[in-house]
Amino acid sequence: MLTFLGLASIVVLLALILFRLTSVLVALTVVPIAAALAGGFSADVGTFAMEGMGSVAPTAALLAFAVLYFGVMNDAGLFEPIIRRVVALVGHDPLKVVLGTAAVATIAHLDGAGASTFMVTVPAMLPIYARLRMDPLALTCTTALAAGTMNILPWGGPASRVATVLQLSVTEVFAPLVVATAAGMVSVFVFAAIIGYGERRRLATHPVAAPDPEDLSGPARTVRGLGRAWWFNAALTAATLAALVVEVLPLPVIFLIASAVALLVNFPAPHAQQERLTAHGSSAMAMVTTVLAAGLFAGIMTKTGMLTAMARDVVGALPSFVLEHLAVGVAVASMPLSLAFDPDSFYFGVLPVLTTAAETVGGSGLEVARAALLGQMTTGFPVSPLTPATFLLVGLAQVDLADHQRRTIPYAFAVTLVMTLAALATGAIRW
Repeated sequence: MLTFLGLASIVVLLALILFRLTSVLVALTVVPIAAALAGGFSADVGTFAMEGMGSVAPTAALLAFAVLYFGVMNDAGLFEPIIRRVVALVGHDPLKVVLGTAAVATIAHLDGAGASTFMVTVPAMLPIYARLRMDPLALTCTTALAAGTMNILPWGGPASRVATVLQLSVTEVFAPLVVATAAGMVSVFVFAAIIGYGERRRLATHPVAAPDPEDLSGPARTVRGLGRAWWFNAALTAATLAALVVEVLPLPVIFLIASAVALLVNFPAPHAQQERLTAHGSSAMAMVTTVLAAGLFAGIMTKTGMLTAMARDVVGALPSFVLEHLAVGVAVASMPLSLAFDPDSFYFGVLPVLTTAAETVGGSGLEVARAALLGQMTTGFPVSPLTPATFLLVGLAQVDLADHQRRTIPYAFAVTLVMTLAALATGAIRW
């Protein structure tokens, strides 16, 4: 019963989102509550929902204040010199712009934090895409591919979860995947070149006037005269990002303080501060409500036992010869599984079942775990509706989640397949 409800919930959720039958907020709210009521959890559905929302509340606060902060920085003109420099380096060639996006996202994700990667990459690159009339989905897709593949690094969340579950060092888990990770990053830049070439051809077919690097558009143009302390803003942003990496304070508190300081310095008049809050409030609120709804979904699915039941029943139904090759199967399915399981549910709930099942037929549980890293919340995390950072990415770029998923999922799945082949070739996982 729980397995059926869980599978039905995930299928219905993805259908509602991908085919735009409802908003993401409605789908994430209605589907799990309906499943919980059907499963007889009416007395506990409120508790499960609140626990789920409570678990993502810090992330929701982080996203709200991050949107506000970078919105204020954009209003104050912080990114204008960066944009001019990047435009000078890449010119007006969409191919070079997309490759530059992949490079920026790769470097930005060295800290292993998806939210900070998106907050660094998208605000800096989006104005360039707008000026060149490039598709913002090319920006979100390329950024997602680079950040997702880099998320396999030892200090990323998935690798640390695997090490915790298997009670091994992260080195034992990750070291055999170095070649596979390198192959994945090469494929990211190959796909970035393909995406960039496609944009180049599209714009050549529908030419537009060459953009003027001095032609500032959007909010930065309308209020840029109010924010003249560029060096202060740059130093404040650098200090904020450094504080995020070091975690001197909880991340939402860091951005709350930074936002307050940014408003005070750049827009000292109370009415001007209120205008900026109003201007960026709608974007922040849309993201916060969606993240809280995602927390509700994850909380109900986890606490009702639907996720655990799905994992156990699916594994129990598999014949022994499939279990013997479970590592390869998990590798291929790992990226799509990001659409169904949040990282904690998968790595702490599903993965132990999979590793145990593999070992019962003489397979390697460690290889199954490595296989999962090739896609589950690595290449898959920037498209998953269960990942708050996904909503940050699409929110900053102002694109639709379903459009982003349609554009990115095929490429992300292809990167996982490349890494799977490399892992097989190097013996990190075996057939």
